[in-house]
Amino acid sequence: MNTLNVDGRSIALDDDGYLRDLVEWNEAVASALAEQEGLALEADHWEIIHLLRAFYHEFQLSPATRPLIKYVALKLGPEKGNSLHLNRLFKGTPAKLAAKLAGLPKPSNCL
Repeated sequence: MNTLNVDGRSIALDDDGYLRDLVEWNEAVASALAEQEGLALEADHWEIIHLLRAFYHEFQLSPATRPLIKYVALKLGPEKGNSLHLNRLFKGTPAKLAAKLAGLPKPSNCL
């Protein structure tokens, strides 16, 4: 079993690096997951991460890329809700990587 050590806690991850228990998530966990991905989280990342958590809270699922883009455009406007912006922030895999950093399950239709 994979684990992530954050603030003296050992947090269980699945084989793809997603949290096994979604309640283990906090911003320190997100930062540690991002560090493993070679990513330093900035304000634009946090905005999407928190929005994604709100989406999950509302719909109980992690969105694939197209629904994520539409949701971001709806909530934050078209300058942020587009594939270029999200791909730049999340290394070309916005639905998968953003879900991982937000402590959510892997989107079901992402390989």
